[in-house]
Amino acid sequence: METSDLLAIVASVVDKYDGELVELRRDLHRHPELAWAEQGTVDRVADRLEGTGWRLARTPRSGLIADIGEVGPLIALRADLDALPVADLTTDPWRSENDGVAHACGHDVHVAALLGAALAIAQLHQQGLLRGRIRLLFQPAEEVMPGGAKHLISHGALEGVDRIFALHCDPSVDVGAIGLRAGPITSAADRIDVRLEGSGGHTSRPHLTGDLTFALAKVASELPAVLSRRMDPRAGVSVVWGMLRAGSAPNVIPDRGIASGTVRILEAAAWASCEPVVREAVHDIVRPYGVTATVDYLQGVPPVVNDRLSTAMVATTADLVLGVHHRTEVEQSLGGEDFGWYLEEVPGSMFRLGTRTPGGPRYDLHQGDFQVDDLAIGYGAKMMAGVAVTAIAAG
Repeated sequence: METSDLLAIVASVVDKYDGELVELRRDLHRHPELAWAEQGTVDRVADRLEGTGWRLARTPRSGLIADIGEVGPLIALRADLDALPVADLTTDPWRSENDGVAHACGHDVHVAALLGAALAIAQLHQQGLLRGRIRLLFQPAEEVMPGGAKHLISHGALEGVDRIFALHCDPSVDVGAIGLRAGPITSAADRIDVRLEGSGGHTSRPHLTGDLTFALAKVASELPAVLSRRMDPRAGVSVVWGMLRAGSAPNVIPDRGIASGTVRILEAAAWASCEPVVREAVHDIVRPYGVTATVDYLQGVPPVVNDRLSTAMVATTADLVLGVHHRTEVEQSLGGEDFGWYLEEVPGSMFRLGTRTPGGPRYDLHQGDFQVDDLAIGYGAKMMAGVAVTAIAAG
């Protein structure tokens, strides 16, 4: 049977479960769970896959690995499970019931789409049409550094895997289309906390104390400038501060303060060498001001670098599943994604799933008003199952 015929079966099965998948996604949205606490989500997935032919194995703490097939190439498909510590600002009937927690990045869509793909793949297996092996990775804790991908890898998620694929919601792409890119599609993302300590004092006598607030401001403004000269500008190093905190009165120089932010880097080689440059630069910046610095630097995730052959498989699948005019080339994002850890081990590709209703508002990820067009779930399920079939056929 031709690959196109198998993809037609996949599409038919996904369509049959469309209503169920939408309801599942809405239920997950109503009951979001933070990183490492996704037990309810794992239970929902495991209960639905029980008896469908998938061999299920829970991983310690959180997460689920499922396998099907006996011989042939092994293709892995990954979905992340966790929500964000963000208030749900939508007015949908399925808005979050957990205060301060919401699926504001679309992981509920990722889970529902992979479950739909799993049901379609199970149908192929039952009919004797699955020519290889497929592994599902329902991964915890993508939203925290360094991410739950390493957790699953340490528990055998990539053993024997030939290729791996994933999707990510993209509210800038219309539903029914995907965005793809060979090579780097996200950046490396690290966290930095700079803690300053000094003697403190009165603002009328800065010369008799370490002016910690001034030093903290210099770190905030000068570190990005230093890196622009110490790192290759083609690497796209970006330092952005999310929190600056020091002092409690306008006429008091405080004795401690903190600057917290992220370091994002487009190029993998520069990512590997950035941390020591940051540490040295911070200490050099504060030295004239009589304060001491402690730098906590957490190397978070590498860039997601899509393998060209795997990305071509995604493109081929999209042409057959969505139509030849329903894929677009996208730019590299400065967002971080722990799918990069998998691609350091095996070839694969992540593509962006359109979630925007054509002509509708364009939402932003990680915001409380984030919404998706539920039609994206079925398209995502067809693409995930379809690319696994395409990759198996390619050997």
